[in-house]
Amino acid sequence: MLELLNGFVVELRNAGLPVSLTENLDAMEAVQHIPIDDREAFKYALGATLIKNQAHWRSFETIFEVYFSLRGPEYKLVDGDEESMVDDLWREMQDQQQGQEGQGGAGGLENLTPEEIAQMLMSALMNGDQGMMRAMARQAVQRFAGMEPGRPVGGTYYLYRTLRNLDLDSMLDRLMESTREEVGDDLTPLEERLEREEYEDRIDKFKGEVEAEIRRRLVADRGAEAMAKTLRKPLPEDVEFMHASRDEMVSLRKALQPLTRKLAARLARKRKHGRKGPLDFRNTVRHSLSYGGVPAEPKFKYPRPSKPELIVVADISGSVAAFARFTLMLVYAIQNQFSKVRSFVFIDGIDEVTDFFRATEDITEAIHRVNTEADVVWVDGHSDYGHAFEVFWEKYGKDVGPKSTVLLLGDARNNYHASQSWVVKEMQHKARHVYWLNPEPRSYWNTGDSIVGEYGTYTDGVYECRNLRQLETFVEKLA
Repeated sequence: MLELLNGFVVELRNAGLPVSLTENLDAMEAVQHIPIDDREAFKYALGATLIKNQAHWRSFETIFEVYFSLRGPEYKLVDGDEESMVDDLWREMQDQQQGQEGQGGAGGLENLTPEEIAQMLMSALMNGDQGMMRAMARQAVQRFAGMEPGRPVGGTYYLYRTLRNLDLDSMLDRLMESTREEVGDDLTPLEERLEREEYEDRIDKFKGEVEAEIRRRLVADRGAEAMAKTLRKPLPEDVEFMHASRDEMVSLRKALQPLTRKLAARLARKRKHGRKGPLDFRNTVRHSLSYGGVPAEPKFKYPRPSKPELIVVADISGSVAAFARFTLMLVYAIQNQFSKVRSFVFIDGIDEVTDFFRATEDITEAIHRVNTEADVVWVDGHSDYGHAFEVFWEKYGKDVGPKSTVLLLGDARNNYHASQSWVVKEMQHKARHVYWLNPEPRSYWNTGDSIVGEYGTYTDGVYECRNLRQLETFVEKLA
């Protein structure tokens, strides 16, 4: 058991979760005070002692399922009760069919057709029987996944084959139709929605059972370490913006909230503990009266720092569109920390999109408007930083002042057009700070048509910003 727990902690660290020696010892102590056969209690005891960030829970859960799933010759993948449950349901369905059609049964489970398996699954989903769904998941994987010992195929492929044969997309429609027949009357819109959501939840749970069954079989075949390495995914803070999936983007958006709170706290602390200003003579004399006219407690003028203004100029061409989308989410989230936020997007033309964010509270709608309504194409729709910067300076350069912090977002791949780097130099001269965030790996900078080095000469810093961890490092510098 100790060896298994040690391997589990090592895999957590390999996946990027920060597990210290102290936390490891806390976990070992915690599991001594819970029943070891209570798998849920065991899981949450380890989670409470090893996990510090809610965003890491999904990775922890995946690794836990691999290391503490039922596997090996001393375990059964499914117990006999579930097998007998499938047999009982099949015999019941045979009896009903025999009574209605006067025909004999079809035989054992191995002779079931896909249609008959679908019918049994539909019955389990209708009744919400979790144990029956677990048994049907085992039967479905055994029948449709086509798993072979030692074959180097990922679990996703087996999951796809199983679900494709079960055709769960049409199963939802069949369940709703069966419910309408049972009721006899048309469902109200509310009843329709509640029934549909209930069946969708049951289908999702069944998919989870299928995935768990496939994972148990793969662990039994390949071992926990090999399987954990196969299933290892980057933590939310390490997911690259440029390659994030839809679900990962949702997770990243949720992770923005603590990041913006951190920025707000740093800004507040900076204002509260700012450096003292010059001596306030009149206030010092006034307070000296309590000391008999002796200025024992000098008073100083505290400067009142104004909120900085933020100007964002983002490339939204195809090569960095995902990065620009995420960064606009960040800007939207932190705009309350600045007295003014102005946003501009460009490809080879440039347009201000500040009002798109002010007009709605839905960030998704705002970004959709940016992508569909912003006038960012000048000639051919290929990146031209030089022309976009030049137009920006002609139209909006007068709005850049000593309170302004300018964020330039993009990979600086200019398609060999004129750079017009003098614009960035002028920005640096007038603005408080000018920063450049580049979503490309540093090793790609200044290769091909990338001229980030030429622009970076006139900024306060060019930062590699490919994931949330790097973005958080930059936010700390910005605050």
